[in-house]
Amino acid sequence: MLAKIKGKIEYIKNGYAVIGAGGLGYKVFSTPYILGKIAGREEAEFFLHTHVREDTLALYGFLAPEELEMFELLISISGIGPKAGMGILSIASPKTIKTAILNEDSSLLTKVSGIGKKTAERVILELQNKVADISVGDKEEAVVDSDTIEALTGMGYSVTEARDILKTAPKDIKDVGERIKWALRNLGKK
Repeated sequence: MLAKIKGKIEYIKNGYAVIGAGGLGYKVFSTPYILGKIAGREEAEFFLHTHVREDTLALYGFLAPEELEMFELLISISGIGPKAGMGILSIASPKTIKTAILNEDSSLLTKVSGIGKKTAERVILELQNKVADISVGDKEEAVVDSDTIEALTGMGYSVTEARDILKTAPKDIKDVGERIKWALRNLGKK
């Protein structure tokens, strides 16, 4: 199984990038957020999940081990395949997903096409004990960031832009409205 790849970005299409390594081109599926992060670079390094089925061999790439770990947890649930797993990781960070699971908030998961309330509840039930290592402070921050990202994307910013700006936000700004104001002021400076 392939676990990691580093190579030249040959090209990026909708939903995947082709990475040249060792004379071969590897088609690596990823989220719009991740593909946006590597756009414009010459090289990329992905942590990989190799998905094997009777008729499929596909690579799914992530920039951080936490993203890969969350993806593998999600697809371990019956009814959640790679497409749904990537959909969930497209709308939220692993920390935000963990927080939603621990708070039994299925609304985040049902935003993904193909995931209904029953499937979201099954994900929460099956993963609660597996993601219980998140602290209370992290939970609050993840909920606020999820709401802030949702507001910024509603204003026309991409998920990539919203996530990136919130990574630089001061930790002392805890109110959603204040974080949105801060983000809007600082998005204009980039």
